[in-house]
Amino acid sequence: MTDKPIALVTGAAQGIGYACAEALTEDGYFVILADIQDSVHAAARTLGGAGMICDMGDAAAIAAMFDQIEVNHGPVAALVNNAGIAAPGDFLNYDLDSFERVIDINLRGVFLATQRAANTMVDKGIEGAIVNMSSINAQVAIPAIPAYCASKGGVMQLTKVAALALAQHNIRVNAVGPGSIDTEMMAGVNANPDAMKTVLSRTPLKRAGTAREIADVVAFLCSKKASYVTGESIYVDGGRLGLNYTC
Repeated sequence: MTDKPIALVTGAAQGIGYACAEALTEDGYFVILADIQDSVHAAARTLGGAGMICDMGDAAAIAAMFDQIEVNHGPVAALVNNAGIAAPGDFLNYDLDSFERVIDINLRGVFLATQRAANTMVDKGIEGAIVNMSSINAQVAIPAIPAYCASKGGVMQLTKVAALALAQHNIRVNAVGPGSIDTEMMAGVNANPDAMKTVLSRTPLKRAGTAREIADVVAFLCSKKASYVTGESIYVDGGRLGLNYTC
């Protein structure tokens, strides 16, 4: 057990998830990093937290993870639902198994983790915070990632629903929607000058964002500084959604 408030970050072995775990550690949380990759354990040791293996597309694994956290560490006071996959493909030939896998991790897993964390928060009287990782693709679409776009649109609405349902318990639920962020997922774009030119043409700030820039917004939403913010999706996108043309 720890005397610090506990934060759980999913998909935290690298990238945005790891940056969120780092920011929350700096804010005084004992952070549990969950991921499907074994490297999560080394990442957790670096931050002085705990690492757990969990497939966020597996309902039983999610339940078991929360059981273990509560027994070994205590109840979760801040949850960051960051785990997600994209699985690009041609729309006309998009595989149903791929579609369902994306929805299972990106949307159903977010629902299950939010519901489980919230139930414990209510039982323990914890005025907690939940942050879901959305995307600008909750608002704008890319034809090659149909399941991802659908899942992030669902996350946006699920965030609103959960915020309304949990407001009476002073549990806040918000979402963060990244634009083009310099992570492993964007590595192929970074290596292609033409692709990068296209990205920058639709980004008014003319650069990719960093994982830490997303994490700082997540940490804000988990903090008392955001005590009157709930049901919101905050887009951290360098101005992308406000742009109605590309050059």
